[in-house]
Amino acid sequence: MKPYKTIEDYKEKQELKIEKIVKEYSGYVYTVIKNFSTQNLSQEDIEEIIADTFFIVWKNQTKLEDELKISSYLVGIVKNLLREKTRKIRKTQIDKNLEDFESVLTNAKDLYEIYEEQEKIRVIQNTLQIMSDEENKIFKLFYYCRKKR
Repeated sequence: MKPYKTIEDYKEKQELKIEKIVKEYSGYVYTVIKNFSTQNLSQEDIEEIIADTFFIVWKNQTKLEDELKISSYLVGIVKNLLREKTRKIRKTQIDKNLEDFESVLTNAKDLYEIYEEQEKIRVIQNTLQIMSDEENKIFKLFYYCRKKR
């Protein structure tokens, strides 16, 4: 007797008995998900991956070779589904972080505007330093105290 089961073991009259595979391997698939998962998956995510795994087996049943080791095939499917789920989770996290930064940036002044203001202040300060005391006093009275005469 073989130490492992193959697709052939789950065929009756050339038809794959997917219900039998689900019954025998659901716990195994759950354990594989828990062991290979790099993310903290919710129970719903785990159940979705389990369902997707057996759906893929059912969908590809006509393409499967009889000698294919069922446990290895299931592990391969789970690994691919976990990679896909991890990508989605990371993308969601990145999108959320970008939204946070976008709201901060829209509330802040544009960097060009900040630079422009600082440049104007620098030019005014330099000009004030080279003016005579009388011109400096007139400038300050006109622009800061709003006196016209």
